Amino acid sequence: MSFSHFLRIQRDEQAGTKHYIVHTVDPRFSMELVPDRDAPDKVGKGVIKRICLPNSWSGNYGKCANLIGSAQEFFAQTFATAETKVIRPRFLR
Repeated sequence: MSFSHFLRIQRDEQAGTKHYIVHTVDPRFSMELVPDRDAPDKVGKGVIKRICLPNSWSGNYGKCANLIGSAQEFFAQTFATAETKVIRPRFLR
């Protein structure tokens, strides 16, 4: 499966790390996930904490379920091939 429409964002905060999956084409949506600590690899497909989806797609449960499932598979795959990019601020004061 091609995951070219998905993007994973990882934010390191004092309370812990937050992971966001963003779908970049219609319907544009985002999900906040945390790694599944009960999975054998301690990541799994992630546990969904929050989904932000357009109202026009809220009643189409079949399509939403397919996209959410694909986003969770993408989340698991990004940990299998972990490539960390550090983004540094351009302007330091």
